[in-house]
Amino acid sequence: MSAVTTRERSVQAGAVSHVPRHITPLTTVRNGLQLAWRSILKIKANPEEVFGLILQPVMFVTLFVFVFGQALMGDWQAYRDFLMPGIVAQSVIFATLGTGFALSQDVEKGIFDRFRSLPIARSAPLIGAILGDLVRYTITVVMVLLVGVLIGFRPEGGLVGVVAAGALVLLFAFALCWMSAFVGMIVRTPMAVQAFGMILMFPLTFASSAFVDPDSMPSWLRVIAANNPVTHIVDAMRGLMIGGDVAGPVTWTLVWAAIITAVFFPPAVWAYRRRT
Repeated sequence: MSAVTTRERSVQAGAVSHVPRHITPLTTVRNGLQLAWRSILKIKANPEEVFGLILQPVMFVTLFVFVFGQALMGDWQAYRDFLMPGIVAQSVIFATLGTGFALSQDVEKGIFDRFRSLPIARSAPLIGAILGDLVRYTITVVMVLLVGVLIGFRPEGGLVGVVAAGALVLLFAFALCWMSAFVGMIVRTPMAVQAFGMILMFPLTFASSAFVDPDSMPSWLRVIAANNPVTHIVDAMRGLMIGGDVAGPVTWTLVWAAIITAVFFPPAVWAYRRRT
């Protein structure tokens, strides 16, 4: 009996010794990167997701440029150049809904309950999921730009401007992911997450400068569009890609990204702990 008790105590002591007494920020980052790799591997296991990321940009660019371009500007080539930064931003912003949807699915399957039993930072599963999703958003950005190039889009900002615009929209998407994660943790089902997310994202993207110049909008809507964070990110991308004001829109984009992250990161982690 004493031998068994001694063995059990030693096993328990060994298990406890692997649990860090204090989770440092460096540990949180390391845990988040490890779980981000898990999220990236899910892309390999589900190649149909990549197929969807390829088809959606083709559909959006084709429909908006060739269906609406002639009607809105009388020249689809001019509208193409105006539209491409907006389509990139819209595609990435809509893709952030997948973060909340996937998190809600994982909660239903009990995966996060297993994560909570591990000696890792509480926020690491959320950070890992969002960092992994940034890989998907990068694929979306590349595909939208490739389709644009195929129909004649030639950004005057060159490769540097395109890369800078892509990095900026990914930073903005990282901030929006925390809002999506919060929705995914407080809404009960994945389908409800998608429906609720659409209600948030549609006004955010369409009441902006993504598709039309806000000056052509009614006065009350023009005020909303001018102060819409999506307008700032789209204007910043236009400035970097095809020329125009850069400093102001980029500054506002960074401010909005910081505000959105600061507002939604704490409640997203709180909701995750409460839900799991």
